Amino acid sequence: MRASTLDVLGQEYIQTARSKGLSAGVVNYRHVARNALLPIITILGFTIAGMFGGSLITDLMFGIPGIGRLALESVFSRDYPVIMAVTLLGATSLVMANLIIDIVYTVVDPRIRLQ
Repeated sequence: MRASTLDVLGQEYIQTARSKGLSAGVVNYRHVARNALLPIITILGFTIAGMFGGSLITDLMFGIPGIGRLALESVFSRDYPVIMAVTLLGATSLVMANLIIDIVYTVVDPRIRLQ
């Protein structure tokens, strides 16, 4: 967040906003924070999608009877419908994370609009 904020602070539109006489709070919220959040939102969205894979590994490591154990047992027993279902769940979580990222982008960044 710090690197992104420093990058945005060096942009010309920040200097223009300050030269227009906008208060520091308005400049920091409307111009700096909203534009500095975009890379952070992207990283957080893919982290949320990656938690599904992490939960599979956690199930196996701690011996918790969950979807990770089910996926592993279905691989060893060649239970293809279960393997496809687990894969579909992973793909769905990734698609949903991308959808949430896109929706949050439209809220945070005024340059991006829903059409």
